[in-house]
Amino acid sequence: MSELLNVGAKPKESGKSPKKFLLRLYVAGTTQRSMTAITNIRKICEDNLKGRYLLEVIDLYQQPKLAAGDQIVALPTLIKKIPPPLRRIIGDLSDTEKVLIGLDLKVL
Repeated sequence: MSELLNVGAKPKESGKSPKKFLLRLYVAGTTQRSMTAITNIRKICEDNLKGRYLLEVIDLYQQPKLAAGDQIVALPTLIKKIPPPLRRIIGDLSDTEKVLIGLDLKVL
C-alpha cells in the first residue's frame, strides 16, 4: 500500500496564500494500528487543512528503503515535511489535540 492523496488548493484569501502542508505517514501493511492512523490523519486533515495538504501514505512492507531516508524507528509515524520545522508524530494519531499541536495548528 503506497498512496498519495493530493488535495487541490483553496482560492487565495485576502491576497495571502494559505500555508500548504506536505505530510508523510509511514505504516506497516494493513494492521489495525496502521489503518487507524490512516483514518485519523485523513479526518484531521479534512477538518483542519482542507485544500491545503498533500498526504503520502507509505507502507514500509512494500518500500522498506524509504525508512532510512526519514529515519523511521517506529510505526506508524507521521512526518510533517512542509512547512518547517520538520515534525514527527508516532502512534495511531487518535489524540487529535496532540496531532494538531505537533502540526503547529494549535498552541498549548
